[in-house]
Amino acid sequence: MQTRGKVPPERVEKIMDQIEKYIMTRLYKYVFCPETTDDEKKDLAIQKRIRALHWVTPQMLCVPVNEEIPEVSDMVVKAITDIIEMDSKRVPRDKLACITRCSKHIFNAIKITKSEPASADDFLPTLIYIVLKGNPPRLQSNIQYITRFCNPSRLMTGEDGYYFTNLCCAVAFIEKLDAQSLNLSQEDFDRYMSGQTSPRKQESESWSPDACLGVKQMYKNLDLLSQLNERQERIMNEAKKLEKDLIDWTDGIAKEVQDIVEKYPLEIRPPNQSVAAIDSENVENDKLPPPLQPQVYAG
Repeated sequence: MQTRGKVPPERVEKIMDQIEKYIMTRLYKYVFCPETTDDEKKDLAIQKRIRALHWVTPQMLCVPVNEEIPEVSDMVVKAITDIIEMDSKRVPRDKLACITRCSKHIFNAIKITKSEPASADDFLPTLIYIVLKGNPPRLQSNIQYITRFCNPSRLMTGEDGYYFTNLCCAVAFIEKLDAQSLNLSQEDFDRYMSGQTSPRKQESESWSPDACLGVKQMYKNLDLLSQLNERQERIMNEAKKLEKDLIDWTDGIAKEVQDIVEKYPLEIRPPNQSVAAIDSENVENDKLPPPLQPQVYAG
């Protein structure tokens, strides 16, 4: 089109987008998360990882967003909605558009909070927080799908490519996130990851008077869930201990019975011949004394 038809580059770009939309819509179910790749395995891994990091707070990531401001809270919700909506799109360009809208909501939330334009240093931590909070479905499959089939020029240049690159960086950060990344001790990090405790317990004790009631209730419910999880862990440990004690007791009793059987073996002897009664008439035994006769004495 460019060499023979001398079509302007802008026109070629639009035509390519339409061709991409037609082809990928028809082939979506065959090329998205194909069985020949490990995309599904990566999806499950990152989803499990994000669920395990549910306790991470904005303060730990140095996120410059104040969700107590209603406008900022709305922007955060919209950003999460957009990043989740990405999975429902079939065309790579449409998936990229969801990432772009999500990123713009993040920039707006930062701008409202800081009352100044957001910087790239503020954007990436906030994007990481949005991904952790939203836990988008099939995240790795969507990233791989865009990488494989999106127009390369769109990924290499423009704001779509910039936001997509940041999303890839956010996912890589989440996969390698450790105690040092959050300025935590390894002991605290392990306790939070195992669910033994939650950092929100200490934070929820000092709320400002203007704090949102819904946020307070959410943190309170999270604390209750954490406590229930601790109780469940203790009950499970006690149940396993009781099960082990019962098995040990059963094995001990069986061993004692076996030892007694081996020490005192059971001998089965033939039954003895029946002995006739001593006063029977047909008994002939000369050694028996004569029977006693009753005697009467006159007094």
